[in-house]
Order: sequence, then C-alpha cells, then structure tokens
Amino acid sequence: MTQEVATEAAKDYHEPPPAPFIDPKELTKWSFYRAVIAEFVATLLFLYVTVLTVIGYKSQMSRSSDPCGGVGVLGIAWAFGAMIFVLVYCTAGISGGHINPAVTFGLFLARKVSLPRAVLYIGAQCLGAICGVGIVKGLNPNYYNNNGGGANELSDGYNKGTGLAAEIIGTFVLCYTVFSATDPKRNARDSYVPVLAPLPIGFAVFVVHLATIPITGTGINPARSLGAAVIYNKEKAWDDQWIFWVGPLIGAAIAAFYHQFILRAGAARALQSFRSSTHV
Repeated sequence: MTQEVATEAAKDYHEPPPAPFIDPKELTKWSFYRAVIAEFVATLLFLYVTVLTVIGYKSQMSRSSDPCGGVGVLGIAWAFGAMIFVLVYCTAGISGGHINPAVTFGLFLARKVSLPRAVLYIGAQCLGAICGVGIVKGLNPNYYNNNGGGANELSDGYNKGTGLAAEIIGTFVLCYTVFSATDPKRNARDSYVPVLAPLPIGFAVFVVHLATIPITGTGINPARSLGAAVIYNKEKAWDDQWIFWVGPLIGAAIAAFYHQFILRAGAARALQSFRSSTHV
C-alpha cells in the first residue's frame, strides 16, 4: 500500500477517481442540470446546421448536372467535423461536450460519468436532435421532405452487415480519439503533447464521414440518426435505425475497453492490486 501511494505521489499528472455509479448529491446540484441543458442545446444546434447542409447539397445536385456542384461530400464532412469542434469547445467546461449518446455510453463504461448523468445526457441529446431537425423541417417542409430529410439509411449495394461494421469502426475511431484527447496522462512531463481537445475530436468526425458517407450516410451518433428518422418518418429510415444504435454502442464499448484496459493498463493494475492484497 505504501508503495502504491509513493508511486501515485511521484506522478506529474492527476488521475481523477472513478465516477460513482450513482451519486445522490449530484442530483441536488444546479451544475448537473445546467450540463444536461447544455447537451440538449448543443445537439439541437449540431443537427440544425448539419442536416441543413445535407439537404442543401442534395437540393443543389437535383437542380444541376454538375457533379462538382454544391458543397459535395467533402463539404458535408467538414460541416459535421467543424460543428463538433465548435460545440465541444463551447460546452466541454460545462457538460464535457459529449453531444453523442455513444460517447456518453463509452465514458460511462469507463466510469467517467455516473449512471444518472449518462441517462439524462442521452435523453437530452436525443430530444435536442429531434428539435434541431424539427426546426429544419419547420423552415420549409417541402424542401425538407423532397431532399431526404438528412436521414441515415444504408446505401444501395451494401448489406446490413457492412453498414453495421462501418458504424462500429467509425464510432471506435471517434471514441478512441475522445479518450486519448482527454486523457489526464497527457499532462505528464514525459508524454505531454500540446493539444486543444476539441480539434482532434472534430477531425475524427470529419475523416470518419469521408470514409462512411457512401455506405450509411455516417451515423456514429445515435441521437443524430434518431432525430432525423423521427422527423422524416419514412420506412427505410426506420428499417435501418437499429444499425445506427447497435453499431455506435458496440464501437464505443470497444474503445472504452481498449483505452482503459490496454493502453492505460487497467487490467494489469487490477491484477497487481489483487496479487498484492493476497499477501496482506
């Protein structure tokens, strides 16, 4: 035990304790509910801007024979990545800047957030996404419906297994980046890399969209997919909806396990602690 304390004291970074599974005191604080509101508003803004970008591009393509017309797939990917960068930057100090149920789920599995916080965050994100897409449709219903509503659907030529794999891998990349960019060990003298955390997270969203837009339209965010499906409300969007929940949640779980137990050696530390306790 003395050796463990000495080792902890020798570290030049602070390792925060695991979040409690349920913390009753948390529910009595205004900061908790302020964070939930921040997640709602951020996800609303995220869906408003990105869905408008998607349907705007489709509208331009339907009215022009120029394959380079509109913002293109590159522009859509930039819209998603840039909005995540902006919103994570704005909300990180309030709620942690999750803006994605898969990210919240991964952080919960890694014991970075409590169960009540995770549940309320996910609820706020889903509600914010629905409201954000609802505003887009409210501005011009015909324009919205005629251009696909920004809904995530499996593209022709791909089977559901391929779509699921794309969502798992894409969300793994995103959540792995989130864990790495927010790792407290980055402050250690021997491994410090100056980084603005929202920047690599936004770039992760950008590159994943470039890779998977042709396959699934890119979900990697169950709230984004749900919000568009609820407001667009077409059969194809609902038939494929499970892919955009199961895939991201699996990808987030794998990222949490990989970072906590492989990169941060959580399993080795637990085993060492167990072995030490057997000799007490």
